[in-house]
Amino acid sequence: MSTYLRLRAVPAPALRNSPAWLERLFASDAEFLQHRAGRCPEEVLDVCCPNQERIYTGAPPDAPGDRPQAQVVLGGRPVLRTDRREPPLLVLTAAQTRRVAGFLEHSDFDALWDLARDRLLPGYGGTIAEPETSRAFAMTHRELRTFYTHAAQCGEAVVKCRSKA
Repeated sequence: MSTYLRLRAVPAPALRNSPAWLERLFASDAEFLQHRAGRCPEEVLDVCCPNQERIYTGAPPDAPGDRPQAQVVLGGRPVLRTDRREPPLLVLTAAQTRRVAGFLEHSDFDALWDLARDRLLPGYGGTIAEPETSRAFAMTHRELRTFYTHAAQCGEAVVKCRSKA
């Protein structure tokens, strides 16, 4: 069984604090939403998502007290699910989404990788596997940057859901 992290952009005025409403966001068909909205409202990360978070949390802060890098993958305000055994949903406001997008836009992936590589490589085959491991993390970084940049440009909030498939 694999773990996935689904990120969905939501128009800020439509965002609700209801766990049932937030869960329905992820029960709806992404293809239908894409056709209806004319854009991609969702990003899905595979099992490496907690490790992708390590790329960002090791980054130096942008400003004192402002750590948007900690919100890129697994950060946000937790909203408990109707089934309390499930991990909470995570919500970023439109303002938080803009800060994350700005952080990703101005981040140097190679510098982030250099800070995290020693903690990550042992779990992916060591230094011999570094080229492919680094490429995989870099690709996810680009996908996240594209997703957050688009959401920020549209003034959207982001809702995240961890699930098993």
